[in-house]
Amino acid sequence: MKITAIKKSVFALAIGALCMPVSAQSVITVYDENLGQNEEIGLPEGLTANVDSLLNEWYSRTYLDKEEECHMKDENPTFPTEVYVDRLQRLPTIVELPHNAVIQKFIDMYSGRLRKSVSFMLAANNFYNPIFEEALETYGVPHELKYLPVIESALNPKATSPVGAAGLWQFMVGTGKMYDLQINSLVDERRDPVKSSYAAARFLKDLYDIYHDWHLVIAAYNCGPGNVNKAIHRAGEVKDYWKIYNYLPKETRGYVPSFIAATYIMNYYCDHNICPYESRLPAQTDTIHVSNDIYMDQISHVCNVSMSELQALNPQYRTNLIPGSGVYCILRLPSEAMAAFITNQDSIYNYRRSDYQTKRRTVEIADQGTYTDNSASTSKRDRRHRKQQEVAAGNGKKGKKNKGGGSANHTVKKGETLSAIARKNGTTVAKLQKLNGIKGSNIRAGQSIRVK
Repeated sequence: MKITAIKKSVFALAIGALCMPVSAQSVITVYDENLGQNEEIGLPEGLTANVDSLLNEWYSRTYLDKEEECHMKDENPTFPTEVYVDRLQRLPTIVELPHNAVIQKFIDMYSGRLRKSVSFMLAANNFYNPIFEEALETYGVPHELKYLPVIESALNPKATSPVGAAGLWQFMVGTGKMYDLQINSLVDERRDPVKSSYAAARFLKDLYDIYHDWHLVIAAYNCGPGNVNKAIHRAGEVKDYWKIYNYLPKETRGYVPSFIAATYIMNYYCDHNICPYESRLPAQTDTIHVSNDIYMDQISHVCNVSMSELQALNPQYRTNLIPGSGVYCILRLPSEAMAAFITNQDSIYNYRRSDYQTKRRTVEIADQGTYTDNSASTSKRDRRHRKQQEVAAGNGKKGKKNKGGGSANHTVKKGETLSAIARKNGTTVAKLQKLNGIKGSNIRAGQSIRVK
């Protein structure tokens, strides 16, 4: 297999990047006719998601409602095998959609015990389909791959796997950074629906340039090209997912069948009496470039936008801080709030600024003698106490300046600080603290302190 030098470096890092360990609770059992025994197949992450927790997300609470006028019976009809085969073949896709016992097992799962999850995902798909399709179209990737996030994250942009994959497309940190997603302590663009979708489309296109087979691409997206390459080698260099199937990791054996089943159920849900949640399109939004640090609390207060809405519209920010002064940051707001933001930017940045902008730009290092050693003896504390008393006793007895070159005193004026006195007398705060036995920076008007 020939891989360009660039792609070698890309995929060396991506080996196993999207593969997740499989627990005993996340498998299904399928009878393997070739082996004559049952086989355990791992479930993709999206199939183990808790739909009740997904429905607590802001978008779900705000824009999704249970279908009240659904007149379908809550029962799952079954059909002859040839019906499933025919339905899959009638879908207008580039990706091959065959049928077998493993795929049927996943179709039964979606149409059976995961019916509620499918109802949720059908409605959530209204939010994300335009984004997915535009990104996939940009890179010439088949539109049906928009169903990958169904099995990756159950269409939850904040989904995080046990091994750290995040977002709708479940990127690991290394893979995300290779595709230009910012990931640091404050920003995680794997959770940005738009940027992560374009990154995923690029990744899928790069994988296709290697394998020229969409089933192998989907498998490599799940467990990394390294595992797929090893399976191809063990199968005698055959580049066919179903021929290398038994050489793949357990979860990946269920990944392509799960994708085919998801594609089926997202198109034929009505035939299985599944009612989508009712969805209302969210309010229109606009974006603006933020060039200074700003907190969502500040925006919420001045622009009258709820914190939950701000966080839902900007899931890429790990905290309430949008670090515009350090990196290129985009803020997404409801369209009606954008005018308020542009008009009141100064008010927003200055709202309770001292409460939010607490990170210090510079700090002075305190002199060692300033700190109290908890293990010091009583006599040492007594000596320091006597020194403070001697300084206090000498206050007012000496002039501001001793021309003889000895000590010199300064009487504190109202509003003066230690740092101002230090600059005026060519010394440091630490030295003033040491000379006068002062802890911290508290001084009072009329106090006489040694400056030399």
